[in-house]
Amino acid sequence: MFIVSFPYAVHQGGYWSIVAMVLIAYICCHTGKILVDCLYETNPMGRLVRVRTSYVEIAEHVWGRRYGARLVNMAQIIELLMTCILYVLLCGDLVEGSFPDSPLSLSSWIMVSTVPLLACAFLTSLRRVSWLSFWCTVAHMLINLIILIYCFIRAPHWHWGDVKLRIDVWTLPIALGIIVFSYTSQIFLPTLEGNLTDRSKFACMMHWTHVAAAVFKALFSYIGFLTWGLATQEVITNNLPHPSFKIVVNLILVAKALLSYPLPFYAAVDLMQTALFKDRSKPSSEGGTLFPSCMDERGMMKVWGLALRLLLVIFTTMLAIIIPHFSLLMGLIGSFTGTMLSFVWPCYFHLKIKWYVLRWPARALDIGIIVLGFLFGTVGMYYSAHALSRAFRGLPPEPIHGL
Repeated sequence: MFIVSFPYAVHQGGYWSIVAMVLIAYICCHTGKILVDCLYETNPMGRLVRVRTSYVEIAEHVWGRRYGARLVNMAQIIELLMTCILYVLLCGDLVEGSFPDSPLSLSSWIMVSTVPLLACAFLTSLRRVSWLSFWCTVAHMLINLIILIYCFIRAPHWHWGDVKLRIDVWTLPIALGIIVFSYTSQIFLPTLEGNLTDRSKFACMMHWTHVAAAVFKALFSYIGFLTWGLATQEVITNNLPHPSFKIVVNLILVAKALLSYPLPFYAAVDLMQTALFKDRSKPSSEGGTLFPSCMDERGMMKVWGLALRLLLVIFTTMLAIIIPHFSLLMGLIGSFTGTMLSFVWPCYFHLKIKWYVLRWPARALDIGIIVLGFLFGTVGMYYSAHALSRAFRGLPPEPIHGL
């Protein structure tokens, strides 16, 4: 979904952002494979057996139930809820860009966009979420096609000289955070691999999908930035010049963002229910939770459970209103939870579980990715937080003349 902000990442990081799109795709492909490898152990017969089922169970094995499960659960929930916040913020940003003369502010458009999302509180079936995600994909493919056709029409006027080769230490970390955030699929990989008809094809699937993602993101970002140059906005569809054309494209993208919201929301709710609202009758050491189940004996949602889900939707709306800077927020999130979930933890768990069966090049690669993850995370969080602070004061992301 956030590929619409990738040309802005090129605006921030120049050619280095394009290099990062390919490099981070390779790293996330590797960490996704080794994360799934941590689900398996070799039995006395020399065969691989799947002894764990989720990211959380891997963390439990390494750090214990008390700390491992809670830490990874918290990071996953933050990642998913922040994704929901970004979808809501994107909806408001797109509608405001479509109707700039409207008396309604960005906050008002965000609240209007949230109204249909309240229905997500009633989602209890993954099948319904899947259908919404299907139509979300259809809308996204349509948007990508429209934008690319328009960009190629404008090819004679491309701004070739606007792409930076030098490294800007104030804006490149923000771009890296955006890119890392776009590749964070590790949360879903253990479940995905467990549901494959032929699990031996998992590595092949990871290779092809990450190659395709890297090629498309790099080309889309470069072509999008060349079309508008230094005038590229945080959401590229707001650069479309013709008001009626921009309105149509933005409204399709709003529909796509609304259809994208249910999946991370459903996943976040499922994680929260498993961690907090499952079975209060058992002690925590045996899988008991702090609160009773949100479902009754018939499998129907309790009234207070529905109320909590509605409050969660409203919570994502309130945060979107409080932090109305789409790309900067995405960079901050990617620098924090993205680097931990996609870079550091998979490699650390892999080293911890498989150390004695790994050869030294594999160990060196994992250690190198951990170091890179900490570097990306620390630098990205500092510069993204600094840029957000400046944005709240109405200043540009990078400091000028010591401001």
